[in-house]
Amino acid sequence: MWDVRRFLPLLLVPAFCAACGPAPERHLAGVLRYEAPAGQHRSGSLAYDLTPPPYGDHNALWQNCGVYAAPLYPEYALHSLSHGAVWLTYRPDRVPDPAPLAALAKGRKVLLSPEPEQAAAITATAWNAQLTADQAADPRLAQFVQEFIDAGTAPEAGRSCEKGHTGTWE
Repeated sequence: MWDVRRFLPLLLVPAFCAACGPAPERHLAGVLRYEAPAGQHRSGSLAYDLTPPPYGDHNALWQNCGVYAAPLYPEYALHSLSHGAVWLTYRPDRVPDPAPLAALAKGRKVLLSPEPEQAAAITATAWNAQLTADQAADPRLAQFVQEFIDAGTAPEAGRSCEKGHTGTWE
């Protein structure tokens, strides 16, 4: 004889889980997110509200990904962010040894450059997202790089950051 009480737990589990809804989306702690449009290609020097800028108009030429010893022109670096790159910047007076940051950038779609004008010791920037850190050993920096390279927030994600601008401020 078939006893419904034996199968009742199996019948209730799907109904209970369906009521739970989807698992909550997890976000990396401390990331500031912006809702800005893609921006336009402009020539000349551009002014930005944030240093480094996570969105906005930018030069038609992008910055080559790589490690730089001098500050970058934000107009070019920002275009690389629109291609899905991540830009790591640091204050040289607060991060005297950027080698751990260079290791995060090596072989990836990442720009690394000093930025003496920024407020934080280290800033990780992607299109419409930023994270600040006090130390290069902060594990959130590696997570940010992993999460935001070619992320869906970048208007031209998947495009190259090669064969672009290679100049710096100095």
